[in-house]
Amino acid sequence: MKKWVPNSDIFGSELAEFGNSVPIYTPNSTPSSASATTEATALVKWKNTLSPSPVLNSWSLNNLRNLCRSWTGIQCNSGGSVSQINLPNSNLTGAISHLDFSSLANLTTLNLNGNSFNGTIPTSIGNLTKLVFFDLSENLLDGSIPLEIGNLREIQYISIFNNSLNGEIPYQIGNLQKVRYLNLGSNYLETPDWSRFPNFPFLTHLMFNDNNITLEFPDFITTCLNLTLLDLSQNNLIGQIPESLFNLVKLKYLNLAFNSLQGNFSTNLTKLPKLKDLRLESNLFSGHILDSITFLPNLEILHLFNNLFQGEIPPEIGQLRRLQELDLQQNGFNSTIPAELGLCTNLTFLALAVNSFTGPLPLSFSNLTELTDLGISDNSLSGDISPFIRSWTKLTSLQVQSNHFTGEVPPEIGLLTNLNYLYLYNNSFSGQIPPEVGNLQHLLKLDLSTNQFSGEIPSTLGNLTKLLLLNLFSNNLTGTIPSAIGDLNLLETLDLNTNQLRGQIPESFSNLTSLSTLSVFINNLSGILPQDFGQNSPHGFAFDHFTVNNNRFSGLLPQCLKNCSGLRRVRLENNRFSGNISDVFGVHPQLDFVSLSSNQFTGQLDAEWGQCEQLTNIQMDNNKISGPIPVELGNLTQLGVLVLDSNKLTGEVPVEFGKLEQLFNLSLSNNQLSGEIPTAVGRLTKLQHLDLSGNKFGGNIPEELGNCEGLLNLKLSNNLLSGEIPSELGDLTRLQIVLDLSNNSLSGNIPSSFGSLTTLEIFNVSHNNLSGRIPTALLGMISLSDFDFSYNNLSGPIPTGDIFRKAPAKAYIENSELALTMKVTEKSDVYSFGVVALETMMGRHPGDLISTLSANSALHSEPDVFLKDLLDQRLSSPAGKTAEEIVYVVTMALSCVRTIPELRPNMRFVAQELSARDRPYLLQPLQT
Repeated sequence: MKKWVPNSDIFGSELAEFGNSVPIYTPNSTPSSASATTEATALVKWKNTLSPSPVLNSWSLNNLRNLCRSWTGIQCNSGGSVSQINLPNSNLTGAISHLDFSSLANLTTLNLNGNSFNGTIPTSIGNLTKLVFFDLSENLLDGSIPLEIGNLREIQYISIFNNSLNGEIPYQIGNLQKVRYLNLGSNYLETPDWSRFPNFPFLTHLMFNDNNITLEFPDFITTCLNLTLLDLSQNNLIGQIPESLFNLVKLKYLNLAFNSLQGNFSTNLTKLPKLKDLRLESNLFSGHILDSITFLPNLEILHLFNNLFQGEIPPEIGQLRRLQELDLQQNGFNSTIPAELGLCTNLTFLALAVNSFTGPLPLSFSNLTELTDLGISDNSLSGDISPFIRSWTKLTSLQVQSNHFTGEVPPEIGLLTNLNYLYLYNNSFSGQIPPEVGNLQHLLKLDLSTNQFSGEIPSTLGNLTKLLLLNLFSNNLTGTIPSAIGDLNLLETLDLNTNQLRGQIPESFSNLTSLSTLSVFINNLSGILPQDFGQNSPHGFAFDHFTVNNNRFSGLLPQCLKNCSGLRRVRLENNRFSGNISDVFGVHPQLDFVSLSSNQFTGQLDAEWGQCEQLTNIQMDNNKISGPIPVELGNLTQLGVLVLDSNKLTGEVPVEFGKLEQLFNLSLSNNQLSGEIPTAVGRLTKLQHLDLSGNKFGGNIPEELGNCEGLLNLKLSNNLLSGEIPSELGDLTRLQIVLDLSNNSLSGNIPSSFGSLTTLEIFNVSHNNLSGRIPTALLGMISLSDFDFSYNNLSGPIPTGDIFRKAPAKAYIENSELALTMKVTEKSDVYSFGVVALETMMGRHPGDLISTLSANSALHSEPDVFLKDLLDQRLSSPAGKTAEEIVYVVTMALSCVRTIPELRPNMRFVAQELSARDRPYLLQPLQT
């Protein structure tokens, strides 16, 4: 629900009542020559300092005789001296300080409200000692209020609101004991010493709102017993409302909104029976609304939103029969809505949004026929709203979003012809969208998203020619998009995403000349987008959001997309778009997010992409983009994601990428990039995902990568990298997903520092030229679920921890000198064959079997193990010659994994024996 913003002259009737009591003289006398000349000369001199304005054409010394009759805004007293200057809303610009107030000693009224006067209020204002009415409000004045204002002891009306005045409110205002109306609101005034302010016995209207007043409630106010209007809103007041405030029994209007006041809803409010308008919104008030509120029978406006109230709305609220506006939104109310609220039949504005109200709407809400604004969103309300619709024909805003309402929207919705806003989103409404919605021709915003609407989009929506926003996303809508939508030439936002729409985007969409957001992603739409999109717009292509991803669109994109300078977000991924990428995109200074993934775009990346300086996300993977990566991408200092995987890019990675300090995902895999990995990548300390796999990078892995301490995922596989693995990679202690250096030409040892990678799950260094032992420090990699050391030149014992003992043999193959034993002999290579052969037969790693056989050998006992129990249980039992061959292979494999290496055969013997196949097989329990 949009926040209700009161009229700036909310107390206009009270002001008019005051204005009628100010004496105004309209004499027909001719001014005396002496005073006339002095006053007229001062006025003309001032006029000449102002910007030229036809309003003051009558101000001329040649027209002196008519000073009191025809000079615009000038009136005289019975003695022929200027007593009033009334020039409100006259489009005047200049400085008040240039007016010689000393020549206008008889002035009683100075009204310059609603102009563009600038500069300060001059100290000479203190010379106007007869001034009664003083209004400089709604100008451009700055500086402080002069202390000399305290000389205006006859003043009754002061209004200087809506300027840029600053400094403390001068205590000299306390001298103005006849003042009745004091409005210093909407400035930058600060807290004075309130103890120096006396009682103002005649003050009826006091407005200090929208300033920088802090600390606690000004005490002097509670002594101004004639106050009928008090507005201290939009300051920084703290503490509680003093109980003495409730002695102001004449108060009709009390506005303390937008402060930091606290405390409970006081029962002493009942001492203010004349109160018509009570505004306490946006404070820290708490507790419950008391049933004693019924002692405010004249209350017309009650605004309590954005506080800490809780509990229920008291049923007694139904006795406030004059209530017109009730705003309780953004509190902690957690009950049902009382039926008695339906007795407040004068309500025009009802806001209960952002609470925890439950249950259905009371049937008595059908009595609220005067409602123009109803906001009950963001609660847990349920049930059907259709019984109420025909009673709310005066509504201009109906906002029931984010509840649990069900049922269908009735055809009677078409009776609400005054509606400007219809928000039903995020509920469980079902059925079809009634075509009668097309009767709501004053509608500005229509949001039915995130419901269960089905069927087709009614073509009658094309009648809503004033519509600015149409959101129908996240429903079950089917069929095609009606071409009548193209008649909504004021439409700025159209969001139909996540439905089951099919067919093409209508050609009529080219008429949507005001459209800035088009979102149709996740549908079954197909065909080619209208090529003249945006060409009919008088202001050029206006899109800022263009999201059509996850459909079946094909062909070229509209040419005019290139000229869309305000583009912010583009998502085209998972379609079949084609064409040269440079023909579609140009310079887009506001572009933040672009995803073109999984299409068929061709061409090269243009250097102009480097001018899209707001970009945070570029995803163009899985296309046919070729050529080098432009160095200008290094200018995109806001970039967080750069994904160019699976294209045909060539050349080197620009060293300018080192400037991309916000980058956290850099993926360039499966291209034809070459050269060395730039050391400048090591400056990307926020990098989390780095994938350069599947390219032709050569040279060493830069040790500077160890500075990318935020990395979770590092893939450098399938390149031409050489040299040793830098130990600095062990500093990447946040690596969690994968470290893949496989399929390169890396040499040297596996760094012991990798033992610090305690959260890493996948580790692959296979298919390299690594040598030496597997460091025992790698036992610190306690999160490993998959690793691969195969196809290297590793040697020595494999660490004995469970991580490595239970690993599949394929993780170690083609490392001829690698063994599970702590004693390495010339026969350690045959051990690897035995492990692989057993794993093939068993369908699992044989580590537990080998441990059992080893333990029994040490005890000189024989295990009772049957061959049928060892074989892969997922396969049927072998028979005949196959069974004989399996027995033979298992027997040979077991001999290869004997605990004592000297008792193992060598590989020549194994090869000869397997070729001959002449050994007897076992029919008895398997023993070794």
